[in-house]
Formats: sequence, structure tokens, C-alpha cells
Amino acid sequence: MKQSIISFLILCIPLWGIGQQTSISGKVQDHATQEALAYVTITVQDNTSKTITAGVTDDHGVFNLEGILTHPATISFSYTGYQNYAQPLEIIAGKSKIELGTINLITDAVQLKTVEVNGQKSNISLKLDKKVFEVGKDVLSQNGSAHDVLNGVPSVAVSPAGAISLRGNSNVLVLINGRQSGLTQNNALDQIAADQIERIEVITNPSSRYDAAGSAGIINIILKKNKKSGFSGQVRLVAGSPNDSRLNPSINYKSNKINIFSNFSIRSSDYEGMYTTNQSTNTNSSPNYMDRKQNEDRHDDGKLLYFGADYFINEHQTITAAFLKNATHDNDKTDLFYNYRSNPNNTEPDSLLTRHGKSLEKRDYSQFEFNYTRTFIHKAKKWTIDVQYDWWNSDKKWNLSTQRLLPEAFIYPSIRTRSTGNSKDFLAKSDFIQPIDSTAILEFGIKTEIRKVSSDYLAEEQQNNDWIIYQNIDNDLNYNETITGAYAQFSDKINAFNYMLGLRTEFTDISIKDLKNTYNDEKNYNKLFPTVNLSYKFDASTLQLNYSKRIRRPSLYALYPFNEITDLNAQYIGNPDLNPSYTDAFEMAFLKTWQTFTLNPSVYYQYEKGYIQDFTYRQDDIFLTTPINIDYEIRSGVELSTLYNPYKWLQINAEINYYHFKQKGNYMGENLDYSSENFTGRLSSQIKLPSKFSFQGRYNFRSAKRNAQTTNQALQSIDFGLSKLLLKDKATIVFDVTNAFNLRQNKSITTGDDYVIKENSIPNAARYRLSFVYRFNLTDPKVIRQANSANRD
Repeated sequence: MKQSIISFLILCIPLWGIGQQTSISGKVQDHATQEALAYVTITVQDNTSKTITAGVTDDHGVFNLEGILTHPATISFSYTGYQNYAQPLEIIAGKSKIELGTINLITDAVQLKTVEVNGQKSNISLKLDKKVFEVGKDVLSQNGSAHDVLNGVPSVAVSPAGAISLRGNSNVLVLINGRQSGLTQNNALDQIAADQIERIEVITNPSSRYDAAGSAGIINIILKKNKKSGFSGQVRLVAGSPNDSRLNPSINYKSNKINIFSNFSIRSSDYEGMYTTNQSTNTNSSPNYMDRKQNEDRHDDGKLLYFGADYFINEHQTITAAFLKNATHDNDKTDLFYNYRSNPNNTEPDSLLTRHGKSLEKRDYSQFEFNYTRTFIHKAKKWTIDVQYDWWNSDKKWNLSTQRLLPEAFIYPSIRTRSTGNSKDFLAKSDFIQPIDSTAILEFGIKTEIRKVSSDYLAEEQQNNDWIIYQNIDNDLNYNETITGAYAQFSDKINAFNYMLGLRTEFTDISIKDLKNTYNDEKNYNKLFPTVNLSYKFDASTLQLNYSKRIRRPSLYALYPFNEITDLNAQYIGNPDLNPSYTDAFEMAFLKTWQTFTLNPSVYYQYEKGYIQDFTYRQDDIFLTTPINIDYEIRSGVELSTLYNPYKWLQINAEINYYHFKQKGNYMGENLDYSSENFTGRLSSQIKLPSKFSFQGRYNFRSAKRNAQTTNQALQSIDFGLSKLLLKDKATIVFDVTNAFNLRQNKSITTGDDYVIKENSIPNAARYRLSFVYRFNLTDPKVIRQANSANRD
């Protein structure tokens, strides 16, 4: 026995020489400002320059790596705009932890200048509950808005109308700096200049700290905060055809006690749209045909003001207050032509109608937000309080004139409609993070949100000199919603394995009432939303497995039963009886980074009970579309994102997403069971040219989409842009083209028992834009205190 033990120990001696499992921890900060540096790349290599382990710092600049170390070994730190730093690691037998303390990185002035010229790479990293995309200097992003940035993020797509989808699912919760914001409503994201965005966080399986809303997940847009002392800022000018004129100045000031930030936006935009419909109906065995053409000329004016300040009470306490004002004024014109005939081969119409519509709409949205952040000696411990109050008003008017040209000329009475609405929304939440030991963290929080919305809709028809109510359309709807939630979650790590377990509960109380008592409904639902986030780190790679339960609450637009009557043939009406849907989402993701290549595949599965989709039916010869609940939808897919950077002057991004879905349900006696596949792809390349020029091109593709009623044909688009740096790299001029060659056309076929509708929608024509940006900093950097990140997850 003794001899066996000795033999075993002798066999183990070579293994001891190979290395030991060691944890390496510390914090990275700016040498001058003492600001924590997030997402610093850290690499540990042996004496042959072979990578042993690698990783990045978190939001607080903290890192914790694990690997089997050999002696000698070197740890190096690299970060854009800073000098690379490396130091040897002292490996002591039997010591499993190496604490490096604080690592100070020194600004590289030459490299900073290079970043302004060439820094176009968008870094991708996997955190325990999210995927982070660092926004680079993409040409197509520089010239546009937040919509342009999102269109370049893998898995995310923005429609021409501004609807955001994630993996083909439009039920996405969009946050700004981890909070709800008026910037995400009514297409206001188009008001945010692209270069005001620091990073995009795509959270397909959010942890319990986030609201449970959004069956597809959450997109969190993190805006930049000024880090330079004194005054700094930039001015952006944009001109486009069709008209897209923008002025976006931002001015900031920072000192030891206060950080003032401000952004302004003035916008004037025109949109040219064209819609065609070919429709055939068969009523009482008598077929009828209708061809419709609609031309739109939309003009939008927008003004946005966002300003606020961080006040540093002391080293551990910060308060932040900010105010947002977003006002828009839309002036839209539409011309519709209707050609009715009974013979499909007859080019001469049996009846010909025209309708001209003019719409004026004013909207203003205001929001006040307050945050208190308390940090402690332990860097990970934090307490935050957030209070937010917003209110908006809207007033939309339509004037419609209709006339018949054939068979006999006739002018119909004029119609006018008016829709007014207002909302008040109060939100209060508090979060607390309590470290248990060096790796374990307990987090919990509470939240309440109270929302009150009213909408008044009236349609009138002119009779001589009087206006009378049209089709009994005169009503006022009141919507009240209260959401109260609480959560707790625990995270820890065991060697290279990280895990986070959470549970959230949300109680929702909804009341819908109208003036005529046609709709009087109260709904209460309380659900538990568990979350599981697992992660394992290998050498320069990460494997994740996540689960979350989500809720999709119907939007106000989907609930309102008042329908606009602009189109004679088709209308959309909301459904006050719509119920929320619930999703169980599973995902496994992998991220591997080489020197010039990044690979990020993932597989996912979603089961959504009470799935919400649109349903089209005929009533009184008008096609009505309304949202409904069906039994469920099951969606499973695979996604692959790649980033290839073979040369300093060339970068190629490619992504594909394939999923299969199965839907089950019925409505109004119609079977809506259906299953199909869908595929999306995106290819983007960026080339750095001589004389500080850069070129970028992007191709988007979506295969045909189907459900039981409608087939949407394949959709594709091409965007490209060219940029050049000027004035010692303080200015940039960019030219870009979106929807080149007018390829983005939404073609669909909707089929019923006695009808077929073929539609082609082109909401926006090709757009050409030219922008000029000038950046300035009036004061040299000083050693100043930095604002806490508060709850900007």
C-alpha cells in the first residue's frame, strides 16, 4: 500500500510542474482620472506566448480570471486609447489566488488620435445575462440615428416605419440607460444621433432585475456620458434627399462636484411612400375586383431637448436629475385611387373613386427622472433609488374629400376626424446589491408604476353647413394600469463556472372603460417569473445557458377600438378584450474570439402561450384587421454571428438566423393552425481607404414569412456610405444611401374563404444624406471625480 502511494505521488510530480488552478483578480482604472475602465481586454500567456486564459473587466473595472497557470506567466492589459501594460505573475505553489490590486492604464495620446481615424471595430462580449455590442465608428451609423445603429446590431432589425424586432419578434422592450424612456416611444429613437450611443446591450433572456415585459427580450441603449473635464461637445449637421435636415448640438461640462450633460435635436424630414393593392372577392358567386394605389407625402418636424446633471455629494453618494422634452409636428398628405371592375380581363373600370386626405398631428412628450446612488467601500455594494414621471399629449386631425369619377361624377360629403389623447405615468423603483463574499452577490429590488391614459375619438360628416357624427364614431376611452413588482436574485461562481438564479413577481391591475360603456373591463393577473443564467469560461471563449419567463402585455394601440377611416376599403381596429401572452424562453450561446475572427453561435427555443397576432376578416364589404390571442406559438432556431478582421483596413460582419415556428388556434370559426420556417441574413463590410476615407456597405435579407392567413414575400435592402476625417480629425463628413435602388418592398398575399388581397408597400423611398460633425473640447483633462453608473445595467 505504501509503495502504491509513493508510486502515485511520483506520477503526479510532472502534473504539479505543469500548473495549478489559480484565480487572478483586480481592478483596472485610468491613471489620471481614477475612473474605472470597463471591457478592458486581459490576457494571460505562458513563456511561449500561448494564451492560458483571457477575459474583460466588468462595468466597475473589476476582473476575475481563472486558469491553470505555469511558471513563468505574464498578464497583459489592452484598451483602445491607452498604452498596453504587462507584468509577470508570481506563481506560488499551493496559493490558488493572485490579487493584483489596482492596475493603472496611461492614456496614449498617439493612439487616441488613431482611434478618431481608424477605430471602426465594434467589440462583442458575452456577460452573464446579456450580449454587449460596443458601438464603433461604422460609416452607416455616423450619419444617422439610433435606428441606423440598431440596424447594424446582430439579431436586431428596424422596419422602415421604426418598428424594432429581435430575431423576427417585434415584442421587444427597449430601454435607455437601463430605464424606460420617452425616447423609445412614437418613433422618438429617430431623434437620437447615432454617435451619442456608447453601446447596445441585447438581452434575449433577461435576469430578474429587469421588467418581465417583452417576450422577445430587451434592447438596452447606453448613451455616452462626458468624461472630459471642463467644456466639451460636438455639433452635427445633416442634409438629405428626400428632405432629411437635422441639427444636433451637444454641450457638456464636468468638474469635481458636478457633471452637466445636454443634447438637442432639430429635425425636418420628408417621407415618400407608395402602396398598391390588388383585391378579388367572391360574394354570391359573383367575383369583383378592386385595384388601389396610394401615394403618401409625409412631413415631420421634431424638436428634442435632453439635459441633466450629476451632483457628487461625496465619494460614495451621487444624485442625478434630468429632463426630456420631445415635440413633433406632422403634416401628411395621401392620395388614394380605387378602380372597381367585375371582369378581370377588362381594363376599363366599372367604377372609379378618388380620395384625398390631409392630416395634422401634434405630439409632445415630457419626462423628469431622478436617481440617487449610494456606493460603499466594497465596490460591488450599491443602493439606488429611481423616480420617473412623464406625461404626453397628442392631437391628430384628418380631413378627407372623396369623389366618384365613373360611372357618373359625384362628390361625396367631406369627412373629418379628430383624435386627442394624453397620458400620465409615474414610476418608482429601488435596487440593492449586497456582496456575500468575494464572488457571491445577493440582489433585490421593488418597483411600482402607475399609468393613466385617455383617448377621445370623433368622426364627422359634412351636411350642408353642419357637421354630424359619422357612422356613430364618437367615444372616449380611459385606460388605467398599475404594475407592482419585486425581485431577488443570487449570483456566484465556482472556478470558471458562473451562475445567477432569480425570481420576479409582478402584479398587474388594468381597467378599460369608455364613455358609452361599450367597453368596461377590469383585469388582474399576478405571475412569478423565474430566471436562470449559467456561464462557463474557457480560454478566450464563453458558453452560456439561459432561461427566463416573460410577459407580453398588449400595447395601447392594440387595445384601442377606435379605427381611422382614411382608407375606404380596409381599417385596423384594436381589441380591448386582448389578453397578455406568456413566454418560456431557453437559449444556449457560445462566444469564441481569435486574433482576427469572432464566432458567436446560439440555439434557442420559445413557447409563447396566448400568442398575439393580427387577424383579417370582412364586415360590410370592409376588410378589418384586429389583434387576437391564439392558443400558442412554438419557435426554435439557430443563430450565427461572425466578425472577421483579416487586415487593419478590412472588417467583415455576417449573421444568419433560421427558425421554425408552429402556431395553433382559431378565431371566428377559422382554423389558424400553421407551421413554417423563416430565415434572415445580414452581410456588412467596412474598408479603410487612404487619406482617412472609410467605406461601408450592408446587405439585409429576409426570407418569405407566413402564417395561416398571410404570406409576406422575401425582403432585401442595400445601404452604403463613405466618410472622411477633416480638420486634424476633429471633424467628419459622411455621405450615405439607405434603401438603395428602392429594394425594400413589402409584398404580401392575404387569403380568405372568399377573397384574395395582394399588397405591395414601399413606406420610404431611397434616401441620400450628407452630414458634417465637428467635435470640440475647450479644457484640458484634469483629475476629476467620475459619475457613478447608477443602475445603468
